[in-house]
Amino acid sequence: MTKLAFLGLGVMGGPMAAHLAQAGHEVCVYNRTTSKAKDWVAAHGGRFGETPRAAAEGAEFVMACVGNDDDLRSVCLGDEGAFAGMASGTVFVDHTTVSAQVTRELYAAAKALGVGYVDAPVSGGQAGAENGALSIMCGGDAAEYARAEPIMDAYARIARRMGESGAGQIAKMMNQICIAGAVQGLSEALHFGEKAGMDGRAVIEVISQGAAGSWQMQNRHGTMLDREFDHGFAVDWMRKDLAICLAAADEVGAALPVTALVDQFYKEVQTMGGGRWDTSALIARLRKLGEG
Repeated sequence: MTKLAFLGLGVMGGPMAAHLAQAGHEVCVYNRTTSKAKDWVAAHGGRFGETPRAAAEGAEFVMACVGNDDDLRSVCLGDEGAFAGMASGTVFVDHTTVSAQVTRELYAAAKALGVGYVDAPVSGGQAGAENGALSIMCGGDAAEYARAEPIMDAYARIARRMGESGAGQIAKMMNQICIAGAVQGLSEALHFGEKAGMDGRAVIEVISQGAAGSWQMQNRHGTMLDREFDHGFAVDWMRKDLAICLAAADEVGAALPVTALVDQFYKEVQTMGGGRWDTSALIARLRKLGEG
């Protein structure tokens, strides 16, 4: 049994921390809303810390899954941040999707304290977290990754080191770029089929077995046809991630024309009141345009 801390108990972090407890680890949790941390402990055991530092003290590994760059800085740095409570030789594992810039900043801050730092953003959504079947893309020192990998196995389908610090975040950006294009393509196909009088489910049953098949097609076509958009990763969070992608693309000189366009489509979904809808809500925008 390993002493662990988990910071952030949202729709992803809560189930991930639960898998660690189920695997037999001693888990101390922290959440900005303390009542949520108390509820987690009541359901899964362990204990909670009033601050990131309190949760991290005595832990061999500290995992985090929070909201954005600023949230991550706030749980890591300062007198009550996790780094202040971590001993030399321990490892911080960040599962948040953030910029490579803040990742490298915090990697350097951790290293100065003798603390390892692995950026480890995840893909698989809420269902993947609940089922312990996440894909984890990691960056950081090889030795620190090797120590953290067996811990992450509790909620991972696959975990791989992509390279040095920040490489995990770059891999996650690639993941989000792929999803944006796939969801837009699926939305257009289903919308076109509706207008042409086709049975969308019957068509998907066939084409999903061929070259057009994808996770999005298999798992989201039915809810898109049923106009249900409460099944996963929210549009607001996707726009946060795509902003990170587009800023990084500017830094490295990469052209992302389709990603930039889909980001604007998601902006339109937000103006429709769909910021908390899941990312498949792109089809709602097309239906609205088709009504004009």
